[in-house]
Amino acid sequence: MNLSIAEENYVKAIYKLQEGDTAVTTNGLAYELDTKPASVTDMAKKLKEKQLIDYEKYKGITLTAEGRKTALQIVRRHRLWECFLVDKLAFSWEEVHELAEELEHVRSEKLTDRLSEYLGNPTVDPHGDPIPDAHGRMAKPRPQTSLDQANAKRLVVTAVTDQSVALLAFLNAKGIRLGTQLEIVAHYEYDNSIEIKMKHQPALTISEQVAKNIMVRPV
Repeated sequence: MNLSIAEENYVKAIYKLQEGDTAVTTNGLAYELDTKPASVTDMAKKLKEKQLIDYEKYKGITLTAEGRKTALQIVRRHRLWECFLVDKLAFSWEEVHELAEELEHVRSEKLTDRLSEYLGNPTVDPHGDPIPDAHGRMAKPRPQTSLDQANAKRLVVTAVTDQSVALLAFLNAKGIRLGTQLEIVAHYEYDNSIEIKMKHQPALTISEQVAKNIMVRPV
């Protein structure tokens, strides 16, 4: 099925916002895509005609089985390109999202499969998000928790939930990225900040807000 870039962006955004069978509102989708609700309504009608979504006015939007399949293909391409940019071209993790937003629209299935093979068929992207395989399946994630809730002292970073450029750049500057091993030195009750220590680096203190967005598991 040939879709425009705009149509693909809508399908991916619906996938991102939809949880289970919960319908996505036109206002919520408009906010996500920074557009007007009227524009969302117009696009919803087009996507319904292509049998990618179920949509009734005032009842919200849900992906059909074909729509979910399409969304997972786009997500797969996006996250594989992020891996390529970080692992092979040495981009930092805060730089790759916007580039992958463009590259994800290259629809060659053969290219996508070759890219995955070239990268060693990764199961997570540089931010820790799961990568769908060619059949739309994602590996079951291992248990993880946010750093502010971690009980173990020795931990490894497994994902980042806030993927804003500002936070990713901050973490990169502090030497914190996917796979980084760290040790909790102290919790400070006054402001809930956490002092952490990484190998061969001095201890540093991070705020509760930052810690809430770093996912970890025990080493």
